[in-house]
Amino acid sequence: MALLILRALAFSGVLLATLRAAGQTAAPADTTRQNVDLTEVVVSASRVEESFLQSPVTVEKLNPRALRLTPAPSFFDAIEHLKGVQVITPSLAFKVINARGFTNTTNVRFAQLVDGVDNQAPHIGAPIGNVLGPSDLDISSVEIVPGTASALYGLNAINGLANFRTKNPFSSEGLSVRQQTGINHLNDSNTKSFETGSSTENLYSETSLRYAKVLLADKLAFKINGTYLRASDWVANDQTDLFAKGNATTGLFGADNPARDPTNSYGNESSDRSTLTLGGRQYVVARTGYLERDLVDYSIRSLRADGALYYRFRPGTELAYTYRVAGFDNVYQRSNRFGLQDYRLQQHALTLTTPVVQARAYFTRENTGQSYNLRSMGENLERSFKPDARWNADYTGAWNAAVAAGQPIAQAHATARTAADAGRLQPGTDAFNQRLTQLQDINNWDVGAALRVEADLLHGEAQLNVAEALRRRGTRVPAHLDLLAGADHRTYIVVPDGNYFINPAPGQDPLANNLTYSKTGGFLQAGGRFLDEKLRLTATVRVDKNDYFDVKFNPRFTAVFSPTQQQNFRLSYQSGYRFPSLFEGFSNVNSGQVKRIGGLRVMSDGVFENSYLRTSIDVFNTAVTAAINANTSAQTAAQKRQQAIAQNQGRLVKNPYTYLKPEYIRSLEVGYKAAFGPGGRLVADVDFYYNSYRNFIAQVEAYVPVTASGTPITNADLNTVATTLNARAGQARYRLWTNSQSQVYNFGGSAGLRYELARGYLVGANTTYTRLARTESGDGLEDGFNTPRWAYNLSAGNENVYQHIGFGLNYRWQQGYYSQTFLVNGTVPAYHTLDTQVIYAVPKADLRFKLGASNMLNNYYVTYLGGPSVGGLYYLAMTYQVF
Repeated sequence: MALLILRALAFSGVLLATLRAAGQTAAPADTTRQNVDLTEVVVSASRVEESFLQSPVTVEKLNPRALRLTPAPSFFDAIEHLKGVQVITPSLAFKVINARGFTNTTNVRFAQLVDGVDNQAPHIGAPIGNVLGPSDLDISSVEIVPGTASALYGLNAINGLANFRTKNPFSSEGLSVRQQTGINHLNDSNTKSFETGSSTENLYSETSLRYAKVLLADKLAFKINGTYLRASDWVANDQTDLFAKGNATTGLFGADNPARDPTNSYGNESSDRSTLTLGGRQYVVARTGYLERDLVDYSIRSLRADGALYYRFRPGTELAYTYRVAGFDNVYQRSNRFGLQDYRLQQHALTLTTPVVQARAYFTRENTGQSYNLRSMGENLERSFKPDARWNADYTGAWNAAVAAGQPIAQAHATARTAADAGRLQPGTDAFNQRLTQLQDINNWDVGAALRVEADLLHGEAQLNVAEALRRRGTRVPAHLDLLAGADHRTYIVVPDGNYFINPAPGQDPLANNLTYSKTGGFLQAGGRFLDEKLRLTATVRVDKNDYFDVKFNPRFTAVFSPTQQQNFRLSYQSGYRFPSLFEGFSNVNSGQVKRIGGLRVMSDGVFENSYLRTSIDVFNTAVTAAINANTSAQTAAQKRQQAIAQNQGRLVKNPYTYLKPEYIRSLEVGYKAAFGPGGRLVADVDFYYNSYRNFIAQVEAYVPVTASGTPITNADLNTVATTLNARAGQARYRLWTNSQSQVYNFGGSAGLRYELARGYLVGANTTYTRLARTESGDGLEDGFNTPRWAYNLSAGNENVYQHIGFGLNYRWQQGYYSQTFLVNGTVPAYHTLDTQVIYAVPKADLRFKLGASNMLNNYYVTYLGGPSVGGLYYLAMTYQVF
């Protein structure tokens, strides 16, 4: 019923507004809103203010009007409606922004800044959504640069960056509050009650407050912000079997497959399987595992706040100190999914802004609190109830007894599982909850599940407008010439926890001293405007030095030709290096009896040289099992096994990869942006890009053959290696960060139109095309492109259709795509969403209402495999400017 009411309100509001606009009672046209602001500026493309139309690279922007018109629940959600942008949803409160391919749930290739300050979680190397970002009350504008920005920003801006600009208290004083209340999980099959069979609807609430005040005769100002969110997260409950053919040689599929591994079930992965000889045949059998919804509390609680103090020396010269803090519970995903609990982030930032110098220094501290790994939790709930060896023995005995009693093979497996699981901890019971709490506090994923990381980030940077500084000193520098220089330094500091990180420095106690990882860089940019300022040329060179790597150079060249102020053609070429993140370089995690280790030699010395690709080992062992099961001779089981090994050992492939190098990209982009008609009512923007990647950073899983004591077997004949790798006990399992050996290319483009109609109506459309190409296939690595080839958005809105009533609509369609991760591979289905809003403003009271729906049609979809099913969110937001 609630759904029907909200939908009826939304549709009727839009219909009423549209009909009134067509009638004679329509409000007079607001001429101040009919024209595009041709003087609108952006800063992210070149690190200086410049015309939005004349930016040398593609820039997407949400200005204040666009933010008011968006039907999305927040400014962060509205980013998905922009041209060239892809957003994936690991959680209702955790969304990941990307552009131009290679998307994943921990996007270390896309930078996210707030007023120029990186708001990443240090050990992750990427932000956790907007948990450390601004509220909707404090956001001034959003700028997105799709495409590499490494030459100016370095670090992880290889796919692009987002810069969120907040309101300055000198120009935006007062007290304002915003309350957003809504509902989700309508008709959600994942929340259905077992007793009633109906879905459980959940309330959503977000409360924000902002207060800003100017003091001391316009010299001193401050602002404070706070946001508290409570909601019920989307549920991940994909039951697709990841090992559907695990017992194909015995004819057991579907529910009969004893090695069944549902995507969002944990404790039944590859490390939780055993090969059992039953009735003279080999069967792969997995532990039963637990569903994700049994292991995690889907309640979201997030509290974030910030305070800033500004001192204005003179107009244009300000010093600002900002403190941000966030504490939250959420669901997060990288290779595994995590339950984040009592996670804390805080940041101190000091920024100096003058017409000549911009400098900032900031410090970010991260503490993962009581967070835990869902996969390790499921595995160790199983093993703490009964070790694998004992469970296998009980399974084998029960299977033999069942077959002897005349049960069919499939039924015997079901009987054996029931017998082996006798006494297993059941979700929801006191014993289960007590054990889950115990494992949540054990910081060793072989026996527990805790994520206990404390990490810091220290960053300092300065930028000097050299040309302006010389002019102010009286030097005759022509006005059409620009010269900019900048430098930055960053250091990561990690407290070794012994499970996730250690200090690998030679001669150091791996737990006694903090791990540090640093980078220093700088850039010089020169440019000028020629041909009566119709041609603008810019050249940039960046130099970076990172620990463990040599000096790297990144050039950028751009050209903008503007035959008129409204017509602009742009061309850019740039390269960029991405140094490995902390996790890629230094991880040291035992995860499900697979050790995930960083790709730097200091972490993985000897492993690359002595390992074999896991993909080839799986093929080899599957072939061995098939050969044994097909062998009906009178040979003994041992003889059958050795014969099968000898026949198939040639399938094993030695690991061809080696230690990490920086990732390198070369990017060429051309574009056209123009405004047409009186006042620039129609704005068109088209771009095309071509990227070439070298040493693309990805993961490979490889196993080292080891003796019974765990010593690596080196320089052995292939038969010895094959015999060893055919048994689980002979495998030291590793997941390694390394570089692709193939040249990787991707290319694409986007086009957008925005048209201002009479009476304040604004309509828009954009489409994006993205494609991956490679010089060769079969590289053995996770491609991780994970990006739809086609996507488009259609939008319409008007702030004042009739007597301060307005509306906003956005329709998005996204093509299906192939997703490849270490959690699951497969096709993400195409989906479409409709976001709507009806807005009502009370100008005299500074009061604004917004009745909206995200995914109003409530068509549940996933943005990537293994992720949650996202349904409709229906909400009413009230914003009140108290004074």
